[in-house]
Amino acid sequence: MTGGADHRGRLRIYLGSAPGAGTTCALLEEGRRHAEQGADVVVAHAETRGRPYTRALLEGIEVIPHATVPYRGTTVVGMDLDAVLARRPKIALLDDFADRNAPGARHAWRWQDAAVLLAAGIDVISTVRVDHLDSLADVVANITGATPRQGVPDPVVRAADEVEMVDLAPEVLRDRMGCGHIYAPPEAEEALRTWFQTGNLSALRELALLWLATTLASDRGRQLPDGHTPWNGRTRERVVVALSGGPRGDVLIRRAARIAARGGGDLLAVHATWPGGPVVRGRAALTAQRQLIEALGGTYNQIVGTDIPGALLAFAHAEHATQLVLGATRRTWPAAFQPLTAITPRVLRQGAGIGVHIVTRTPPASRRWPPWLRP
Repeated sequence: MTGGADHRGRLRIYLGSAPGAGTTCALLEEGRRHAEQGADVVVAHAETRGRPYTRALLEGIEVIPHATVPYRGTTVVGMDLDAVLARRPKIALLDDFADRNAPGARHAWRWQDAAVLLAAGIDVISTVRVDHLDSLADVVANITGATPRQGVPDPVVRAADEVEMVDLAPEVLRDRMGCGHIYAPPEAEEALRTWFQTGNLSALRELALLWLATTLASDRGRQLPDGHTPWNGRTRERVVVALSGGPRGDVLIRRAARIAARGGGDLLAVHATWPGGPVVRGRAALTAQRQLIEALGGTYNQIVGTDIPGALLAFAHAEHATQLVLGATRRTWPAAFQPLTAITPRVLRQGAGIGVHIVTRTPPASRRWPPWLRP
């Protein structure tokens, strides 16, 4: 890594599948190696969580003290972004890339702080867990039964110069948890009974590996050993997701984002509405879904027409869509006798070469994150 004020810094991220996988230790160990080689390294933020081995890794590395920020009559502690910028090191170690900053901080999210450091020419090394990736929130919720409470847009992580997975087998993670190397005994016992079951850990590990492989495969700038790119002569995928303004739009968006990522393609969302615009109850959902689609690197579009299936098909053909993602709607008994007016049958009949994905309803995650996983 190289640093300096005359160019943009480089971002390196350690990806983990679960708490205790070792991303923070990998972060600090790499920082120590750079420091021993003479590089100017500082710890902008690191979470030791009381672990003796992790605390020991901080020895010998300069740690930028946290700042106290006034907030609603009290003070909160958080990373001192201004102090890091004033210090201007070559490398800044910034743990927990997806975390929310303390109230009153300059930015809401830590990855936004990282963007400022990178723009200042400072190289950043950080960590992120697979359950923090926005496009995978629904998958993680189905695996664990708990909806992630924080996240980072996938394009921000994919834009990193390097992403390296810190991999530990589920059995090793459970052994570490049982020995108290991750959480104190009472919390560890609860974890082993619930979220830290072998099946959950295996699924999250596979999810992280698949996400990383997809990221590498979809990187059109990556060259093969012969100097060519794997995208020469291939058609670019264009994935369109149809939004109705209903509450499950975020599930459809994340599914479409994963399809687009696997093919290194474009992501487009479209809301087809009758003249007069969406009904009031759908406006708030559409606003949130538009923000999500843009955070995932896609574009939001709205079209108006009295023939909704026809308008949707016209948009898909005009945008040269290769894939179309639709939600399976609940149909009433009378509607079952009117297939010609339904959106899905018409799209299937008249898609003309467009791959159609029908996403069925899945039970929502009802459990909250366990106390030992909450930030």
